Amino acid sequence: MNLSQAWKGLSITKSSMENAYGLGEQFDTTGTADGDLVGRVRTPGNNYGNAMNFDSTNGPVGNTQIPVMFAVGDNNSNYGMFVDQTYKQQWDLTGDPWTMNTWGDQVRWYVMTGADLPDLRQDYMELTGKPPLPPKKALGLWVSEFGYDNWAEMDGVLAGLRSNKFPVDGFMLDVDWFGGVTGDSDTSRMGTLDWDTSAFPDPVEKLANYASDEGVGIIPIEESYIARGLTEHSDMAANGYLVRAGCSTCDPVYLTSNPWWGKGGMIDWTQPAAGEYWNDTQRQHLIDAGVTGHWLDLGEPEMFDENDWTVGVVAGKHAHADYHNIYGLEWAKSIATAYDDNEETARPFLLARAGAAGIQRYGAAMWSGDIGTKLTALAGQGNAQMSMSMSGIDYFGSDIGGFRREMLDSDLNELYTQWFANSSWFDTPVRPHTENLCNCFETSPDSIGDSASNLQSIRQRYELAPYYYSLAHRATQFGEPLVPPLVYYYQNDDNVRENGNEKLIGRDILVSMVAGSNQRQRDVYLPAGDWINYHTNQRITSVGQTLTNVPLYVNGKFTLPTYVRAGAILPKALVDDNTMNIEGKRTTGSPNTDLIARVYANAASSNFTVYEDDGATTAYETGAVRTTEITQSVANGVATVTVGASSGTYSGAPSSRKNVVELITTNTQVSTVSLDGSALTQYPTKATFDAANSGWYNAGGDLVVAKSISVAVSGAKTFAFTLGQAPVSVTFTCDAGTTTSDQSVYALGSAPQLGSWSAASAVKLSPTSYPTWTGTVTNLPPNTTIEWKCIKRQEANFSNTVDAWQPGANISKSLPASGSGGGSSGSF
Repeated sequence: MNLSQAWKGLSITKSSMENAYGLGEQFDTTGTADGDLVGRVRTPGNNYGNAMNFDSTNGPVGNTQIPVMFAVGDNNSNYGMFVDQTYKQQWDLTGDPWTMNTWGDQVRWYVMTGADLPDLRQDYMELTGKPPLPPKKALGLWVSEFGYDNWAEMDGVLAGLRSNKFPVDGFMLDVDWFGGVTGDSDTSRMGTLDWDTSAFPDPVEKLANYASDEGVGIIPIEESYIARGLTEHSDMAANGYLVRAGCSTCDPVYLTSNPWWGKGGMIDWTQPAAGEYWNDTQRQHLIDAGVTGHWLDLGEPEMFDENDWTVGVVAGKHAHADYHNIYGLEWAKSIATAYDDNEETARPFLLARAGAAGIQRYGAAMWSGDIGTKLTALAGQGNAQMSMSMSGIDYFGSDIGGFRREMLDSDLNELYTQWFANSSWFDTPVRPHTENLCNCFETSPDSIGDSASNLQSIRQRYELAPYYYSLAHRATQFGEPLVPPLVYYYQNDDNVRENGNEKLIGRDILVSMVAGSNQRQRDVYLPAGDWINYHTNQRITSVGQTLTNVPLYVNGKFTLPTYVRAGAILPKALVDDNTMNIEGKRTTGSPNTDLIARVYANAASSNFTVYEDDGATTAYETGAVRTTEITQSVANGVATVTVGASSGTYSGAPSSRKNVVELITTNTQVSTVSLDGSALTQYPTKATFDAANSGWYNAGGDLVVAKSISVAVSGAKTFAFTLGQAPVSVTFTCDAGTTTSDQSVYALGSAPQLGSWSAASAVKLSPTSYPTWTGTVTNLPPNTTIEWKCIKRQEANFSNTVDAWQPGANISKSLPASGSGGGSSGSF
């Protein structure tokens, strides 16, 4: 359309298409995680495109233009469209036809065809580049604020995390690390990529000690702005490496319109020589000191002179509009290029606030900007992540807890606990961050929110680190997403087409978001198939249906509803009080090298490939990777799990290791377990099993755990589990349980199946002969003695409040090795 006009574009007949996804990052203002692109107008953030936009629902959040759209209709009708255009764009998907309007001299686009959304997205990743592997540390917890005043403050935060047994992988340092950022000043230190040694003395030694003693890394922030009074400004200007004020021979631009950081110029990243020079003279000493990555802020660019001049990336194109939307891309490219040119062995990892199509190929993760401390913003983050995943951005996150605390309009501890739980599943990196110049706010998860819930959330992330890291390898090799929306794998299910409040981790894990006040339960939609509750191991056969009132507190801790596909195989890591970081560093010394696999037994055979490497260097690019295929199947009452012979190696790879299988069954225990045809010893309890070198035990809760001694990785190991033994069950009875409206009687006890003494997770009984209440609880831990009591509790909107306890001492009940344990009774 209108090819002779400045504002030109495409008219796209809607035809049979019903939904569309992608187009980068633009927050919806309705405060919901749900919704696709159809019915929306995707607008530029400003007169040029990329920007930070403020709205009262979300606060200041990113608007990043990534012009790829995936459209779907019924019966796998679909296509992808990538508009290879860097000027501002507006997409209107409210009517028929859909329209795309843009600036510039030409309109150029690709149409992608394929069987389904996975095929289409992989086409897009082939066009624009797959992400390189991030450092494994990037998948962990990174604490941050604006900003840490000195090493001592950071040491205090780290000590708090360690004393509360939180694993942590690093700190991100805002502008305080170079210090002296002075508003409205030509002599601000903005643009000095060097340490303020009065607050951060001996930085090289400190970074080395952090890495060796604590296993934590540092990622410092940098911006593209340089205060005019600095020698860095005059040096870059003399070399012609700054953006100019309107012509090729003009002086550098002088930016004064929003001088919170000072006043001065900006680097012209469209010149490769400028990026190379800046890296070698300013940034390289940080790389040499061992920083884990680089935090690229304000890269929209936030402040600019709209009449400026750059060398540009296309001959004859020097105006601001010609480079605005690729400014962040060129910045990221310059860093990745410098790593390559300088033959760095460390992987480049970047955290960028703005970018363009293809920024992922330079090792860039993105985050959503200075998001407000609001539950509506948390919900909006879920919708933005849905779009960014479909725009090729696998590593996307947020300022956990919200950057703008002044926007808080709900309970802060509840908001933080929910946000931290969501981000521990969906974000890379997991990064709490807020504006804290007053030193009056907390960001570290041991100091804000429900600490016990936060600890559970982050340990769960660290336990699944081998799964996430294997997904990262698949993203690099095959262009598969880490956190796709449900529609990605279930595009013909109309119920998931606009569902952004549930997400997948890889193909096998489904997680439901929570973002709301006083949330105690939520409904969960499960696509057709067999799913297993990740927290309780309960198996559900869904025909495409909604589970109602799924509790959000499990054993007293805030827990997002999570379900795993039957047949899934999830590699895990040992995580406990001694775990220090995601690389396996432990307070007890050597890392645990066990290969641990949680296997969800299923009749249909399945497999998963575990990828391992050194976690930090580019050696994986030349084959320094170990792969191990794990398979499972069930036939004739026997579940078989095979840990295949490993292929390949890397520096530090173990030549032998223990193999641990956590088998999830369905309403059955195991009677025997063999390893390569030889019977393993059964142990009655976890304690006796843990003390043994090999063997197995029935753990209750549909869980059986078996392990081998340390054996060579070069050979296959086959575990065979004989199913069919009756799980332990007990019928609980509570007498004299008179109740009021909306109140019921529950059994509460020491076993996880009885809530682990958390009233929110107690087992509701039935008024079989009111006021007598009864209920049978199955899958209890065998060979143990439990304690329990009758309680009265509200049915809805509950917390851990108990309305009435059964009087007297706890009831003790000894459980058998299998089958019925009979009954146990209490009374009010």
